[in-house]
Amino acid sequence: MKVLVVGANGQIGKQLVDLLNESTEHEARAMLRKAEQTAEFEDKGVETVIASLEGTVEDIASAAKGCDAIVFAAGSGGHTGLDKTLLVDLDGAVKTIEAAEQAGIDRFIMVSALQANNRENWAEVIKPYYVAKHYADRALLQSGLNYTIIRPGGLLNDPGTGKIEIAENIKTGSIPRIDVAKTIFACLNEKNTFKKAFDLISGDNNIAEAIKRI
Repeated sequence: MKVLVVGANGQIGKQLVDLLNESTEHEARAMLRKAEQTAEFEDKGVETVIASLEGTVEDIASAAKGCDAIVFAAGSGGHTGLDKTLLVDLDGAVKTIEAAEQAGIDRFIMVSALQANNRENWAEVIKPYYVAKHYADRALLQSGLNYTIIRPGGLLNDPGTGKIEIAENIKTGSIPRIDVAKTIFACLNEKNTFKKAFDLISGDNNIAEAIKRI
């Protein structure tokens, strides 16, 4: 399976690209915003494509052409303004969903945020981010795609444990970014994750086993 990783230069995206690149089953195409970002990926033998989430749906569809799945792992980051939250986390995600439909790509995995589906549990300090995630997720839910929405807790740069907890209503918790990437990877082929959305934090369950029990 060829997987377009949107947000490939981000922390989760890079780790997912590495997992895909090391796999015998999948291959990655890294979608990047700037040409100067390509060398790091091409040195590893990873295919790259330049496209911006602030560009057109057609640009993103062209970047995705020939892929079998799309993972949206992009984010505006904590150091940008609310305008970028709207343009990347919301509109960029919706454009990517539309691009998947336009390109005939059925499989779509969204990296969202813990409790993005429950307004009453949004942290006040980052409420605009939650609004963006909430409505991007709703666009995916209303699409005809075989989606999986993964809502990870607080993201850590700690070493991965390979152990997770998955549920529909986890109110607090955190998880290393590498374990998020491994969960995405494990979901790609698992049909029982199609049209499912879940919260994700560190836990006591092996990733592959937890995914099979969704």
